[in-house]
Amino acid sequence: MSFPIKKFLSYYKPYLGLFIAVLACALFTSALTLLFPLLVRYVTKDILGNDLSSALREVYWIGGLMLLMVAIQNLGNYVVDYKGHEIGARMERDLRKELFTHMQKLSFRFYDQEKTGQLMSRITNDLLLLSELYHHGPEDYIKYFVRFIGAFAILFFIDAPLTLVVFSFLPFLTVFVLYFNKILNRTLRDNKERIGDINAQVEDSLSGIRVVKSFAGENVEIEKFSAANNRFLDSRKRTYKAEAYFYNGMETFIQLITITVIIFGSASIVRSTLDLADLITFLLYIGYLVEPLQRLPHMTTQFQEGITGFQRFMEIMRLQPAIKSKPGAVVLPNVHGEIEFKQVTFRYEDRFNPVLLNLSLRIEPGEYVALVGPSGAGKTTLCSLIPRFYDATEGEVRLDGTNVRDIELTCLRKQIGFVQQDVYLFAGTVMDNIRYGNPEAGEEEMIAAAKQAGAHDFIIRLPQGYHSEIGQRGVKLSGGQKQRLSIARVFLKNPPILIFDEATSALDNESEGVVKASLESLAQGRTTLVIAHRLSTVRNAQRIIVLTKDGIVEQGSHEELLAKDGTYAHLYSKQFEF
Repeated sequence: MSFPIKKFLSYYKPYLGLFIAVLACALFTSALTLLFPLLVRYVTKDILGNDLSSALREVYWIGGLMLLMVAIQNLGNYVVDYKGHEIGARMERDLRKELFTHMQKLSFRFYDQEKTGQLMSRITNDLLLLSELYHHGPEDYIKYFVRFIGAFAILFFIDAPLTLVVFSFLPFLTVFVLYFNKILNRTLRDNKERIGDINAQVEDSLSGIRVVKSFAGENVEIEKFSAANNRFLDSRKRTYKAEAYFYNGMETFIQLITITVIIFGSASIVRSTLDLADLITFLLYIGYLVEPLQRLPHMTTQFQEGITGFQRFMEIMRLQPAIKSKPGAVVLPNVHGEIEFKQVTFRYEDRFNPVLLNLSLRIEPGEYVALVGPSGAGKTTLCSLIPRFYDATEGEVRLDGTNVRDIELTCLRKQIGFVQQDVYLFAGTVMDNIRYGNPEAGEEEMIAAAKQAGAHDFIIRLPQGYHSEIGQRGVKLSGGQKQRLSIARVFLKNPPILIFDEATSALDNESEGVVKASLESLAQGRTTLVIAHRLSTVRNAQRIIVLTKDGIVEQGSHEELLAKDGTYAHLYSKQFEF
């Protein structure tokens, strides 16, 4: 795919005026720099031959002019450094916000396949390197282009044959640079992939540090990290090898150019075709001519890292959400909670066999339904189709008679509250996490939700009450406390549909009793689906649906299913065998 140059340049647009001003300063200071050797030539060639008094006056005048030029140059460089970096930082902020916003829109399928560490690397390291290119790239290219062309023009004016000899090296230098550019681009991209793997490994290991320690798995994690770390080292070694060839090759070219100038310049003096003042000027301008060549490796690396970062940025930005609102999607004004599955089939992209096959089911508004059955039967998948975390492969899922694909996505998901076994709490305060259910809610509403969830009593005993920090993923709270906060969050959301996915299975008996009472309170008057392995927790459900790999095999109340003496009765009796 071709490089999206228009998209790349579009990020300059909000700052175009300031950016042009910065480039103008860079252009002006570069042109000013070219005047210094000419002033030296004027002093050595035209002034020093005059009588002493007039020569001194002119030397002082030239010295004052040089000091003024230095002051102007420093002011211009200050503007370029400060405002230029500010532009780069602002563009980096814009890029990062755009990428993060786009990531929020991507569907579960994307996150099922991607590593968090790799995504973190794209949103941090890649964009930092890209911002350096945005700022330094145009500025450096203009600055060194002006110096290079200006130095060439002046050198050609001083001694054209010698200048052409120097420029005879350029074709070889161009081939050399293009060859190693390709190698460096490949190795730099590989480096980004490897550091992304390290980020993913670190994120995975530290997030599960309690599991690691409980299984004494520190050495296993260290070995996995070492393997990723060594792969990154191998990638860096390839980069350093290419850079060593590149830098040393460039240094060799520069030395050859300098030797050529010394030899041919000296010969010209011997032949009286070049005087000493012109030779001094020529040597001074060689520095300006060589400087862009000396900076070329750094500029090339900066360019390749920035372009690679932008390509990785665009890889994500080009991805379209697998699930999104269709044009003209409806917003349901009042949801009653009727749910219907009509001939629904679902299979994951990486699996051939469907998880659900031609399943049909109707749940009435306000009905309390339990889904039970063996692991892998599709209970969680079935519930995930309602808020469109995934879309059915075939068939329809309907809410109040409307296909969920036709409902505006945000509207749909606001109607559904999830309470899961694996509670996720965000770093921050108790209040922050409860208010996640409704950011517009006032403090009284938030406290009322906590009381309904049975969480108020333990919250006020925390050091700062509702303002207490709970740590990463709520690490400072017990399992039951975290679960009650998640229930309070759903109370505050106040949705007409509830889904409880193994909400009490990881709790002790005492915590389970408290949480179960909170869940039953929450379920009053709402359409409720409960996924449970502990069959004792769903005895009071109005309807229990037994789901296996063959689909729905039984449904009815607890007593009705026991009386049938079928799959449910077998599962129930097996759980209570002693």
